[in-house]
Amino acid sequence: MDENELGRIVIDAAIDIHRELGPGLLESVYEAVLAHKLRARSIAVERQVPISIRYDTLTFEEAFKADLIVAGKVIVEIKCVEKLNGAHRKQLLTYLRLSGVKLGFLLNFSADLMKNGIIRTANGLPE
Repeated sequence: MDENELGRIVIDAAIDIHRELGPGLLESVYEAVLAHKLRARSIAVERQVPISIRYDTLTFEEAFKADLIVAGKVIVEIKCVEKLNGAHRKQLLTYLRLSGVKLGFLLNFSADLMKNGIIRTANGLPE
């Protein structure tokens, strides 16, 4: 499965979860439920994955933790905020760049409609 196919599955699952649970829960709840839903489809999912980075001669073992990494190809960052902003987008793009992953999604489960809370970010992925 390529990144775009995985992305469609992630989005469909997020929309289903949002319809069932609605907004207002903790990010960790949506993260656990989304991971469960993807694993039920036999898709590999890792939660709270520490990503190390190197800068000059330094290595930071846990520079950041990705909420979800789906099949090693897609980073999913889950938010429960009033509105996604530029800092959230920059954070995800930095995660993609530093990890070498080419596709990521910001999913804001606090949006009234899930489709309004989805931001797709690509880093070197052909459209």
